[in-house]
Amino acid sequence: MISAKRHVVAVLTLGAAVAAGAAAWQAAALVSIGVAHRGGMAMAGAKLIVLYPAPTDVNAFEQAYTREHVQMVTPQNFSGLNRFVASKIVGSPDGSPAPFHRIAELHFSSLEALQAAAGSAPAQPVVAHAVSISSGGRPVLLVAEEESKTF
Repeated sequence: MISAKRHVVAVLTLGAAVAAGAAAWQAAALVSIGVAHRGGMAMAGAKLIVLYPAPTDVNAFEQAYTREHVQMVTPQNFSGLNRFVASKIVGSPDGSPAPFHRIAELHFSSLEALQAAAGSAPAQPVVAHAVSISSGGRPVLLVAEEESKTF
């Protein structure tokens, strides 16, 4: 079975989202929803992508991320969350230092579900924690609609 969904991305920093609260999350999701319509039908499947810049202290970041933050990313804090992927960047193709150290992906069934979860009260402390542990700069937030193929 092959399924394809159109990519749609809205960009914010997590710091800006925390400062603006639910309104920033809602605006990002609404922008994405407006672009994602094809033939009057919204495309399904969305994810929140968090790009963590290379930290100033890798060991301290890894400890906070793996022992504290990952445990906070749950369906209880992000209602409708159906998959969480945490990737650690191990290099770049040309051997230069990678600009990001970690990438987190929070998967939802729709952009509306992502919007509701990210703007909820239980999600706010998790977002604030993400910003507080990111010593290399503010994390970059992307809201995306996936395009995937299953073989």
